This record gives sequence, C-alpha cells and structure tokens, in this order.
Amino acid sequence: MEREPGKDIMTGVSRGENLAPTSAALSVSQLNRTVAGLLDRGLGPLLVRGEISNLTRAASGHNYFTLKDAYAQVRAVMFRGRAQALRFVPRDGDQVEVNCSASLYQARGEFQLTVEAMRPAGAGDLYRLFLELKEKLALEGLFDQERKRSLPAPPQCIGIVTSPQAAALRDVLTTLARRAPQVPVIVYPTLVQGTDAPAAIVAAIASAGRHARCDVLLMVRGGGSIEDLWAFNDERVARAVASSPIPIVSGVGHETDFTIVDFVADLRAPTPTAAAVAVVPERAELLARVRIGAQAMARAMARSLQSREQALDGAARLLRPPSAQWRERAQRLDAFAQRSARALHSSLEQCAQRARAFAEQLELVSPVAVLGRGYSIVRDPGRRVVREAARLNSGDAIEVLFAVGEISALVTEVRPAENDGAGLIPLRDDG
Repeated sequence: MEREPGKDIMTGVSRGENLAPTSAALSVSQLNRTVAGLLDRGLGPLLVRGEISNLTRAASGHNYFTLKDAYAQVRAVMFRGRAQALRFVPRDGDQVEVNCSASLYQARGEFQLTVEAMRPAGAGDLYRLFLELKEKLALEGLFDQERKRSLPAPPQCIGIVTSPQAAALRDVLTTLARRAPQVPVIVYPTLVQGTDAPAAIVAAIASAGRHARCDVLLMVRGGGSIEDLWAFNDERVARAVASSPIPIVSGVGHETDFTIVDFVADLRAPTPTAAAVAVVPERAELLARVRIGAQAMARAMARSLQSREQALDGAARLLRPPSAQWRERAQRLDAFAQRSARALHSSLEQCAQRARAFAEQLELVSPVAVLGRGYSIVRDPGRRVVREAARLNSGDAIEVLFAVGEISALVTEVRPAENDGAGLIPLRDDG
C-alpha cells in the first residue's frame, strides 16, 4: 500500500489533524498489533532486575509472574523451554535479573516481558564461587561417601547449631519433642546470615566438639536466596563440618536448596524438620521395638528354662547306685578291649598285605629284574651310565653289565640311532 505524503500509514489522517467522528477508526486488534510492532522494533534485548511475585507454574510448563520494585510492576512470562533450563527454582520474593524482550500480549492488550534467561540477582559471581569451592573440596575427598559416619540409633543427646531466633529452630524442637521427648537437646547459638555468620558457625561447632555431650549435631536454617544461605557455602564452615568429632546432619533451606555444607555433612536432610526426623525414630516406634525385644527375651528365657529342666530330668535318670555304674563301666572296658584286639589283628593283616604288594611292585621296577629280561647297562671309564651312543668315541673302553656278570670292551664303531633309541628291543637268549 502506497503512503500518501503527510498521511499516517494506519489511519490515512494527516499528521497533526484531530480525528473527526467520521474518520476511519482502528480496530482493537490493529491497535494492539501496531503497539506490539513498535515495541519489537523500538526496544532490543533488555536486562531487568526486580522481585518475583504472584508466580504461577501452568500445566503447560510456562511460568507466569510479576516483576516488581518499590514503585512499579510488570507482568512477565517464561515459556517452558526456557523455564526448564533454569538451574534454580524461582519463588515469590526472590530478587532476580532477567534477560528479556518487551512485548504486548495482543489478546488482552497487556504489556509484558518475555523472559529468555533468569538468575538470582547478584548471584552470578556467587554461583561461580560456589562451583569453584565445590570442585576444590570434592578433589580433596571431603565429599567422599567413605568418610561419612553413621548416625547413632538412637542418640543419647542431640545438639543443634542455629540461630535462637530462627523459625527452623522452633520446627526442629517441636518435631524432637513429639518424636523423642526423652532425648535431651542442647542448642549451640550462632548467626546464620551475614558476614560474621561463618566465624560464628565454626565457633559453635568447635564448642559442641569440646563439650562432647552430644552424639549428633543438627545444622539447620530456613530457606532463602543464595545470598541468605551464603554462610553455609563458606570454606571455613565446610572444613569445620568435615573435621567435627561429632556426626553432623545438615538441614539448610528448602528441598531445592543445596549448599557446600550439604555435601560435606554426614547426612543431608532436605529441610530442618526432615533433619530432626532423620536422627530420632518416632517414640511409638521405639516403644514397639522395646515390646518386641521384651517378647523375644521372654521367649528366649522360656526356651532356656525348658532346656535346663530337660537336662535335669536326664541327669536324674542317670543317678544309679555306684556298684551298678562300676559294673557297666567294666563291661564297656571289656568290650573295648575285645574291639581293640580285633582291630589290631585286622590292621596287622592289612599292613602285611600292603608290604607284599609293595615288594611285588619293587620287584617289577628293580634294575636286576630289567637286566634279567635281556637288557644290559653300559658304563664309560668314569663309571657313568651311557644312555646315548653319541657320547662314546671309537676306541673308548667301556663296561657292560648283564643280569649275571659283566665284561670290559673297546668301542670299534659308533652308530647313533636315528630314532633316538625309540626302536630298541631287549636282547633274547636264542641258546
């Protein structure tokens, strides 16, 4: 469509003129489409910072929320493909930075941001530091499963490292009181947020180790942003947890929150309440165990008593006059002597048979017996047995032994056998 000079492309009205009632009006769709085009062309990619509120995760996987500050707010949408790539779970109240573009949802004429990427505000550098420390400590073996210690079952005393003002402490104490009211609890107070928190947490762990009154420690704190939880990503705290003489269970943040302490601790619980549940069984469960143990003990005692009663009955039956016992023993001794004599006779006969068999076997392999079958033995001047003709030379003096007698001879000719003697046959007496 050609544009007339000085005319608006959409209305055809000269710029600067007031719209008369008879002028061609824009439809709402045309208006919204025009505004959307202006936004697309007029604003490029944006980086916007604000607080998330009214977050909704639709069944489609898209995230809808409001981004606000102290003075204004704007609707935003993050479509499923982008939302699935997030490395954290956004929640209401989170301060975030978003890469986005400004757009207009034409169906309702609502201005909104289409979010392409999101990260916790100021968390980019923190997350990098988190990954660097995680890799460092992992290489040192602080996360290895082999160094994780088993928790006492049940514990005799439980220590809690947290802030006395933390809501997490109330949740943990309530859970422990319900599940195991008989187990004493000691709170080692500390800061859990701020620049002074890491040193305070390290001191609390050290205090628990020195007192040695607890056999398990809970480190708990409620959820928050990465900045709020940063004390539990401090290297000093991680090393204190690793070197603690007392097994430590971490219950820091929500289920989706992970800190360095979670990887170093002997057990990671998804929440503070879950940490309390992990260290103590339900009181009813303990009572059930006691009942089962008592029943098993009663059955074992009954079986032992029955066995002893049977043994006593058997002993009573064996109680007889001494003369009868001596007669019985004398009879057993006579029977034993007879069995021994028979066994000795049989044994001697077997030995004689084996001796005769051995003699026959020796006779079969006796060198004299071999000579008797027509073989002879040849020895060189050193009286060494000659097994190969090639060892002799013409003119050598040799001795030849027969089954009866021997002779001395001189070698006149050496003829080594081509088949290395395999075809030799014994001499036969033809006379």
